Amino acid sequence: MRLFNIKRTIWAALAFGIMLSLGSVAPASAQQQAPADEAALLLQLKGGPVTGRVSIPDAKSGVLIQPQGRDWRQTLEGPVKSAGGWLLVLTVVALAAFLAIRGRIKIEHGMSGRTIERFKGIERFAHWLTAICFVILGLSGLNISFGRSLLLPVMGPEAFTGLTAFGKLAHNFLSFPFVLGVLLMAVLWIRHNIFNAIDMEWFRQGGGLLQKGVHPPAGKFNGGQKIIFWLVVLGAAALAVSGYMLMFPFYVTDIAGMQLAQLVHAIAGILMVAVILAHIYIGSIGMEGAFDAMGSGQVDVNWAREHHSLWVKDVTARGAGDD
Repeated sequence: MRLFNIKRTIWAALAFGIMLSLGSVAPASAQQQAPADEAALLLQLKGGPVTGRVSIPDAKSGVLIQPQGRDWRQTLEGPVKSAGGWLLVLTVVALAAFLAIRGRIKIEHGMSGRTIERFKGIERFAHWLTAICFVILGLSGLNISFGRSLLLPVMGPEAFTGLTAFGKLAHNFLSFPFVLGVLLMAVLWIRHNIFNAIDMEWFRQGGGLLQKGVHPPAGKFNGGQKIIFWLVVLGAAALAVSGYMLMFPFYVTDIAGMQLAQLVHAIAGILMVAVILAHIYIGSIGMEGAFDAMGSGQVDVNWAREHHSLWVKDVTARGAGDD
């Protein structure tokens, strides 16, 4: 009988120990779950940011939870990144397909051996200042968006960290000469980039890009170049405003404005890269003689007559280079 009581006591002690250990685990799990449940409940009740009270002047430090931040992150990491990535891929594929089907646009009557001044030194300076800055800005921006997925596995964390840190500095500081270059181009060329009836005819004929032997008339800038000009000017304005809001946070807006600026900057940047890819293509391998316009500033007379016939007539009539 005594032995039975001892066994019963041992089993009771073991059962009590097991219950005690389970009890110690359950509250811990409940404690871990409680903050998430409370946060979800608070968000459901308030339908907006959860704020507290702070004793420092920076009132935004009292924001504990901001549900819009999740929407912003999901939009930026989801549709913006995926759609932007596909846009860039499809742009490259489309340009490669166009080159394969249409081939390089040749000077129909061949090189004449005589040249005409297409762009002056100040114009080429403004163009290359903007172009060089944009290439670095674009690459560093793409690294921020896609580098973690594409470059990090290849380069490793140390090299990728160094590249990204350098890219961030370059991105910030080169934004200033980039904006300066765009402003200079706008001052020099805005009067030449007003759309008119001649541009409508240029568009109707596909700019002469789709069919051989078709050369619609154009002034100093054709309809396609005018579209590029305005996309660059307006896109640069969107990038500059949103970018400087991010560089100097909370000077002119709150956290919601900062999130909007980030989205605008990312979307405008990806669209600009796609546009400039097309511009680089047509100004280099896509068209014979086009690069000389911004290279030496002198273009072959036959090239000028085929692609900018009205401009050539105007220059010839005045007997001097265009201003």
